[in-house]
Amino acid sequence: MNARPDIIVETPCPGWHDALADCDNRCRDAALAALAAAPPEECRAVIEIGIRLTDDAEVRDLNARFRGIDTATNVLSFPMTDCAPGAQATPLPPGQPLALGDVVLAFETVRGEAAAQGKSLADHLGHLVVHGMLHLLGYDHLDEAQAVAMEDLETDILAGLGVADPYQADPERRRAR
Repeated sequence: MNARPDIIVETPCPGWHDALADCDNRCRDAALAALAAAPPEECRAVIEIGIRLTDDAEVRDLNARFRGIDTATNVLSFPMTDCAPGAQATPLPPGQPLALGDVVLAFETVRGEAAAQGKSLADHLGHLVVHGMLHLLGYDHLDEAQAVAMEDLETDILAGLGVADPYQADPERRRAR
């Protein structure tokens, strides 16, 4: 990448800042780490990414509207560009940034998962931002091989951020490797 990506973090849910004062910076750091580890094949001078730290109600609404699943979830990714390896890039006018898409996180769900899994909210947020970013970059976990590859990359990226392997406590996932 030639220039620092434009990462726009919106935090309409005050619970995020109440629980984690530096949540915006943690999101940016995690997004930058994911981009550094898995840059899009077509790099532009500027890449744009949106990260929205919201609540369960908004994520539930988005999940219902766009995925047909009427429940909140921890993270949703909305790619704007197909970054899967081998995908045909859509030509953009010169100088126009590459808009990768948006990552949206639900405060109550993420906080509850972190507590239930014995993780800090900061580490769990970092993991989910990396996970969402990898989806924007064309990664998925539709089958076991894809899941293992994506989780291995997540684990490597998170290690660089000082975050422990989030899959370590999952014996099923460990056996598959």
